[in-house]
Amino acid sequence: MIGQRESVSGAHFAFTDRWGGVSAAPYEELNLGGAVGDTPESVRANRELAATSLGLDPARVVWMNQVHGAEVAVVDEPWGSGNPVPEVDALVTARHGLALAVLTADCVPVLLADPVAGVAAAAHAGRPGMVKGVVPAAVRAMIELGAAPERIVARTGPAVCGRCYEVPEEMRAEVAAVEPTAYAETRWGTPAVDVSAGVHAQLDRLGVCDRSHSPVCTLESGDHFSYRRDRITGRLAGYVWLD
Repeated sequence: MIGQRESVSGAHFAFTDRWGGVSAAPYEELNLGGAVGDTPESVRANRELAATSLGLDPARVVWMNQVHGAEVAVVDEPWGSGNPVPEVDALVTARHGLALAVLTADCVPVLLADPVAGVAAAAHAGRPGMVKGVVPAAVRAMIELGAAPERIVARTGPAVCGRCYEVPEEMRAEVAAVEPTAYAETRWGTPAVDVSAGVHAQLDRLGVCDRSHSPVCTLESGDHFSYRRDRITGRLAGYVWLD
């Protein structure tokens, strides 16, 4: 259920795998995405299972309506049952005990925290979001709340790797024009994009030095959802929160 978990000075980071939930195929088992065709009852049960396994109150987890953009929302409470979930690709909070969640199935989930300032962020960095600068936008929003780049801890989770993310040559060139480190080649020698490398290069330029990334390639791993591999599939989640 929880494929990776880490705590650093009161900041907590976690990434799920696909197991331990109630969803039926093709979303088996721990699908946490509510807009992929799975039943709402299964998604709700899976979100409760995942949160409980992390010691979180499911009602205190904030989700996004992700649209592959670079908009950031600063939050201090869950959205509430009567409020629409905004179309953003990053969340930032200074509220301790409030968990921020990001959904992925090949894109890079980015979790950030400055435990000293008490500020955390979660960002959804697919190829379009990385190019548009969603991660720098999230870091800037953290800084506005008192975070310092040199104190920020950054963790990126399972995502499709540069050796598997095949794209047309024109697309690779367009991405590399914005972020050269994302230029990649597949194992079979065709053009590719390495979104995780691009994200980490952006963080490095911002002065975020405490970084690590998951070695898991979602397309290669049967323990993780992959949109590029399966098309109709579930979504993984990354969670970040502060004590």
